[in-house]
Amino acid sequence: MKFTKKRQRMSRMLTTWLITVLINCYNAYSQEIISNDKWIEYIEELLEDSEDENSESIESLYNDLSYLSENPLNLNLVTAEDLKKLPFLSDIQILYILDYLKKQGEFVSIYELKNIRFLDMQTIELILPFVYVGEVNKMRAVNLKNLLKYGKNELVLRYDGCLNEKKGYGDYPDSVLQKYPNRKYAGEPFYSSVRYAYSFDNRLQIGFVAEKDAGEAFWNGQHKGFDYYSGHVFLKDVGKIRSFAVGDFKVSFGQGLVISNDFTPSRSSILSQAERRNNGFRRHYSTNENDFFRGVASTISLKNVDISAFYSTRHADATAGENTISSFKTDGIHRTKGDLEKKHNITVQTAGGNIRYISPQLLVGITALTSSFGGASVDPNPMPYNKFYFRGKRNTNASIDYKWQHGKITFYGETAFSQNGAAATLNALQWSAPSGIRTLILHRYYDRRYQALYGNAFSQSSTVQNEEGVYISMQWAPIPYWRFSGYTDFFRFPWIKYGIDAPSSGREYMLQADFSRIKNTTVSARYRFRQREKNVTEEHEVSIKPSDRHRLRLQIIHKSSDLMTFRTTIEGNAYDENVSAAERGWVVSQNAGWKKPDSPVQVDVYAAYFNTDGYNSRIYANEKNMLYGFSMPFFYGEGTRLSAIVRYDFTAKLYISIKAAWTHYFDRNTIGTDTEEIAGHDKTDLYAQLRWKF
Repeated sequence: MKFTKKRQRMSRMLTTWLITVLINCYNAYSQEIISNDKWIEYIEELLEDSEDENSESIESLYNDLSYLSENPLNLNLVTAEDLKKLPFLSDIQILYILDYLKKQGEFVSIYELKNIRFLDMQTIELILPFVYVGEVNKMRAVNLKNLLKYGKNELVLRYDGCLNEKKGYGDYPDSVLQKYPNRKYAGEPFYSSVRYAYSFDNRLQIGFVAEKDAGEAFWNGQHKGFDYYSGHVFLKDVGKIRSFAVGDFKVSFGQGLVISNDFTPSRSSILSQAERRNNGFRRHYSTNENDFFRGVASTISLKNVDISAFYSTRHADATAGENTISSFKTDGIHRTKGDLEKKHNITVQTAGGNIRYISPQLLVGITALTSSFGGASVDPNPMPYNKFYFRGKRNTNASIDYKWQHGKITFYGETAFSQNGAAATLNALQWSAPSGIRTLILHRYYDRRYQALYGNAFSQSSTVQNEEGVYISMQWAPIPYWRFSGYTDFFRFPWIKYGIDAPSSGREYMLQADFSRIKNTTVSARYRFRQREKNVTEEHEVSIKPSDRHRLRLQIIHKSSDLMTFRTTIEGNAYDENVSAAERGWVVSQNAGWKKPDSPVQVDVYAAYFNTDGYNSRIYANEKNMLYGFSMPFFYGEGTRLSAIVRYDFTAKLYISIKAAWTHYFDRNTIGTDTEEIAGHDKTDLYAQLRWKF
């Protein structure tokens, strides 16, 4: 029996080696897996589709994936929970990866992923930076000797600065500042951050983050030190303790109708993107100053039952009087007098928990949550659009979430209630057919009166309230090298919204084709259409009319050799309010990356020309950024954008990255508005990052 298993393993090793050799041969007909930053393109797509409404949570996702790309998963040790950290994988794909590992034994090569059913080439390219094939070592005991010997440390220092002076840093006489106190920034014109992380076998994580935004005071008469500090100790999978957190952490239960600090599931070419994948607690290792909790949290596993509980108390920014909170401030920026007056002037206390039953086919969870504000009462200024917003000293939510999986069919959802008795529910059915077609149908109903302060679920809005909709998504890989995907979303808002003075509705469509038959080349084409109703003013009268947005993109990624990778993008869009002439815009951009295997230098350059009629037809720059340095600026008008990143590795564990970016406009003499305004038609930014692993 042992001899048979050994012979099967040797046969698999020989077969895998042969496949690898054939793939790397110049005249091979099978496609090579192109190792590139496809996952970064995925993040860019999420930001474009969110219309900036979800940029902070997407930045957190980018940070999480950046860390995971630097600390990849060993395929021979992965669990379902590990693979669920990758939003590109569906439940059926995770199931087949684990089933392959169980039946075939340990992976010998990364190329074995091509043998797993339901894993197409595009998905493999997405997950490639986050996995590797390694040996299965015996789990080490958590003791001081092992912590010192096998622990991994990471230190990241970052500096950003704009070389052009902005109005907020100008000199103004006291008489002007007394009348306009928010005209001048309180601090220095640079961004700076420090990150330190310690990890041991992915079971113990200790981290610290400090940051100051450009314009915030760092070292002057008003302030000493960074503006934001965050720290955490996170323990997982030790005995019956599934997770234990002290300090700053994130919370997600169910589909996010009650609470979720993750990015909002969105409409994208990735079918699994609509489902909440993370459950429980995770460390907060981000510069996001809003979407986290500060306190203690723990999950205990008892056979098929997980019991989770947490308590948090932290200061938050708000516009508040003595006992009343009129609005919350969530951007984390404190650079003007008005910003500083709102800084940390309320205390938010939150407590909650979840009990979850888990089996291979069935999952059921119950969540409860309550929040208070240190005796203050939330009372926003009365307006028609905020009639059903939360008002009061305490809010409580409860929900039941569920998931049932049988073969290739998955049903999941959550139904929640707020303190005022209003309900919200989300339910979805996903099916993977033997023919390669995967389909998802999702329905959501969020009552106009439903109130969840930390709700963050699939929607067309930034809140879980006042929305109904049906979303249908499909992926199909009928033949090798081709994948087609698309979705449609019909939605309505039964009550008025900010900037829309009547109940409204809308629809959205997307079609995408990916082709990877040509050696070392992938081609994708995408068309997206969104229609929403909004206020339109005609002859001094306001009416509700549909506004249409069209986006069309063609992208080609080519790896010409072991040294060079190119990405060419052509994109156009149009925005039409059906009143006057439509706004149109287009961009052509080129990315090029160079990395010689035995060279300490790596270079990435980006060049683009854009031409749009206005802000509504703005264009996003999908250029490469540094580790943890998520930034995706947008542009409108006519101009060019050039950027370059040079990375130099002093050793295998120490490197420095420097990025320079220059934007030139042909159609203006000032850039930006208000305190961010720059005189002239050029803007130059400089970024630097030092990373040390020890």
